Amino acid sequence: MIKIHVEHLNLQYSDGKESLRDINLDIHSNQITVIFGPAGGGKSSLLRVFNRLNDLADVKLMSGKVILDDMDILDPKIDVIALRRKVGMVFARPVVLPMSIKSNLTYGLELTGVKRESDLAEVVERSLKQAALWDEVKDRLNQPAVSLSGGQQQRLCLARSLVLQPEVILLDEPTSGLDPISTGKVEATLQELKERYTIVLVPHSVQQAARVSDYAAFFLQGELIEQGVGKQLFITPKDKRTEDYIMGRFG
Repeated sequence: MIKIHVEHLNLQYSDGKESLRDINLDIHSNQITVIFGPAGGGKSSLLRVFNRLNDLADVKLMSGKVILDDMDILDPKIDVIALRRKVGMVFARPVVLPMSIKSNLTYGLELTGVKRESDLAEVVERSLKQAALWDEVKDRLNQPAVSLSGGQQQRLCLARSLVLQPEVILLDEPTSGLDPISTGKVEATLQELKERYTIVLVPHSVQQAARVSDYAAFFLQGELIEQGVGKQLFITPKDKRTEDYIMGRFG
């Protein structure tokens, strides 16, 4: 089943740098789709399109369609706040709020009017368990979030994105600053999360892309060069440019 359908998407920033050119791509439900390629290829721009973060950038041109279920998210009339509840994003660098671990998770809910302590406690436990962090922090929820290690902070940010139970999770190099053990925990968590969520990941290495992908798409200088089932694409790429990048000949 297709969760997001991208059709003839073009994106150009006002500085003249064309970030995306005629992108046609399908994101499959309850799978991990990896968007990989050299820096500057448009991968992060595509993630930002998926939850309209490019609204905050200086965009000269955007055209095409991005259909989430049956809704074109590029339609200027859509409710962007509601969209971002359905499509959560986790960035490369974890940014925790200057408050407790628990408050990092409940802050947004309290702003929406959720006050009952039992409801908040249930959400905290559920989201931390989904992010594979509950066992490590359940006895210190009132401690400052900044006291957590880098890997724990990244999983806390993932848990925070899960609080509102989005349908799609976007991850932009979420393990780029983590040690191998923390990276392994995040990758294992993603394999469990895909049973409930659709995941789009920009990996920090080709090796990670090959390890976690159900589907993969190779981007180069704003173009989608090749896409396909992850294992097939990394073992037998059809395009020479894809093969050269996977083999480390450039990038």
